[in-house]
Amino acid sequence: MHAPVFDPNTLDALIGRAVSDLSAAHGGVMVSIGFKLGLYKVMAGAGPLTSAEVATRAGCAERYVREWLNSQVAGGYVNYHAISGTYEMSPEQTLVMADPESPAYMTPAWQVTASMWRDEAKTLQAFRTGAGVSWGDHDDALYCGVASFYRNAYRANLIPVWLPALDGMVAQLERGILVADVGCGYGHSTLLMAQAFPNSRFHGIDGHAPSVAEATRLAAEAGLADRVTFSVGAASSFSGGNYGLVCYFDALHDMGDPLAAVRHAHSVLAPDGTVMLVEPFANDRTEDNISPVARLYYSASVSLCCAHAISDGGALVLGAQAGEARLADVFRKAGFTRFRRAHESPFNLVLEARK
Repeated sequence: MHAPVFDPNTLDALIGRAVSDLSAAHGGVMVSIGFKLGLYKVMAGAGPLTSAEVATRAGCAERYVREWLNSQVAGGYVNYHAISGTYEMSPEQTLVMADPESPAYMTPAWQVTASMWRDEAKTLQAFRTGAGVSWGDHDDALYCGVASFYRNAYRANLIPVWLPALDGMVAQLERGILVADVGCGYGHSTLLMAQAFPNSRFHGIDGHAPSVAEATRLAAEAGLADRVTFSVGAASSFSGGNYGLVCYFDALHDMGDPLAAVRHAHSVLAPDGTVMLVEPFANDRTEDNISPVARLYYSASVSLCCAHAISDGGALVLGAQAGEARLADVFRKAGFTRFRRAHESPFNLVLEARK
């Protein structure tokens, strides 16, 4: 048998990519440790600190903290001052790693990765059998990770950018309409809209009971329980009608029968109502989805999105990289006559549908 012929330069580049990925995977564990122990938090805005000072502030052992800090320096998340032997976070590093109110805050996202590793056995079994894995069957780290990560992205974009991109929607919300947030999770998107538009009423629907319970608690905590309700329900049969706005925030592609869901939205929508669909950014062809963001979304789709859609009946498994054309086809089959791209970013497509 002849040895395969290969290009050494191509091989070296591929090995370099694999080492980089392995480094990032190890680094993700370190990010999770820093997040859970408050190591980033105690460094935020504190100026240069020794490893002993960081350890004291966080209530941790110095030798572990020192090694952790060096991993952060190597990864670019913390700066090191060699002359003084101190560590410091820049304003930019603080926004990404330590400020939970920052729209650039990324640290909780690694909890989603942690849940995927913990659920690997379930994913392997799904591959072998073709069965699904429902959202509620995942490790608990998934739910807080998704909620925390998306909360700030929605906070930065939903009110100032996405809603104004829909024709006349802000004016309708200001006058007062009924809004359904389908697949609401912890309800962060629902509550952001409720806070911004006090004349409107909001109802969040999700199939995951613990998430609905948390959303209900957050609504009461925010003093919005008189205008915001949450219930456990299916996207294809939730109650109510005459909704001026039906929203799907990164949720439709997770559903086992998105066509049935959209048909139900069509049936409960007011005559002049709007559907706002926020989905992960994707081009329509696989060859056009070659990027770090696409890789992230495809990978999450394997363990989470496709797995849940299959567990939910799997009539149409869109996946997290569905693309505008496939989504438009779903809405056309559901009876919508108008469908357009209202806004896009490197991470999201914001699509608008009307009867």
